[in-house]
Amino acid sequence: MAASPLRRTLLAAGAAASLLPLPLLAADAAACDIWPHWSGFKRRFLSEDGRVIDRSSPQSITTSEGQSYALFFALVADDRDSFARLLRWTEDNLAGGDLSASLPAWHWGRRPDGGWGVLDDNPASDADLWIAYALIEAGRLWKNQKYAALGRLVAERILREETADIPGFGRVLLPAPRGFRPQPDSFRLNPSYLPVQLMRRMAAVTGQAPWRQLGATAIDVTVRSAPRGFAPDWVLVKAGGSFQPDAATEAVGSYNAIRVYLWAGMLDEKDPARAVLLRALLPAARHVERTGVPPLEAHTRDGEASGTGPAGFSAAMLPFLSAARLTDAARRQLLRVEARAPLDDSNNYYEQVLTLFALGWHGGLYRFAPDGSLIPRWTCKER
Repeated sequence: MAASPLRRTLLAAGAAASLLPLPLLAADAAACDIWPHWSGFKRRFLSEDGRVIDRSSPQSITTSEGQSYALFFALVADDRDSFARLLRWTEDNLAGGDLSASLPAWHWGRRPDGGWGVLDDNPASDADLWIAYALIEAGRLWKNQKYAALGRLVAERILREETADIPGFGRVLLPAPRGFRPQPDSFRLNPSYLPVQLMRRMAAVTGQAPWRQLGATAIDVTVRSAPRGFAPDWVLVKAGGSFQPDAATEAVGSYNAIRVYLWAGMLDEKDPARAVLLRALLPAARHVERTGVPPLEAHTRDGEASGTGPAGFSAAMLPFLSAARLTDAARRQLLRVEARAPLDDSNNYYEQVLTLFALGWHGGLYRFAPDGSLIPRWTCKER
């Protein structure tokens, strides 16, 4: 049987099992389509005016998360037109026309009166962080001062509106400006909102000490919320620095937590956080190695895992398994992604974004430097 395009792209170059991550095949660049998977995502999810449509929702909603991830993907693909359209839609529809004056609302869709607009104006800090990062890096890589300046303004607003100083612990990134402080001395945090490489970049670009503090607490939250090596979706941090299971989600890690392994696996080898996070989360990788699949749920307090995660989870584990040098487990997940073909599903937005992040990194289309800066692989000669 002939090898599929995905297998040719991601497996053929890796004759030796130790060659992970694998390089992108030159054939992908020949047609000047740097990232065919991004082109497919655009066809399925991106409207002409720049809105990422989550078709897994019956109401075809849009979230600031979707806009932020797509901005990053457009930058990796050197797709300046899509980047501009995504930014314009985000600013006009989620930020009241001015991202410099307002963080974007997280949830947009059809209102009860039949019209379209913002459904919940509370921002989401993970999306805001990716938006600031994409703008700052687009400004640097494309030499666009407007993008760079806007990214810095968003970063400053994140510090002012979406962080808190927990007594006895330090400054943390809250999931949103409102709603995540159930008690005066209790803070509900999401470890998957804390990609360390983005904190590194904000600290390097702005020179502001709070970003260095946020990078340090991001590592601490990730490690201390996973005492058995499985990250939770949510965790409570109390004043004084004690950690407690989140009552609503009962310390379970699933669709949120899968991103914790993804971000950790993509850290640069020279980032000291990489070894710390690989060691802390290794039990999750060993579970995948032993069972052949990521679990759908993991109970982070007792280390019990159950269910079978979708193929997007397998994709998200690829960078972590590669970084942990669990080569056979990484290849097995890659084959599962191919067999399940999450990138062919027009209705599964979330699996597709996980897969784009993972396969783009795994195929060598981008890296994060030790200071968090983006290193894209733009291969077309005319660019």
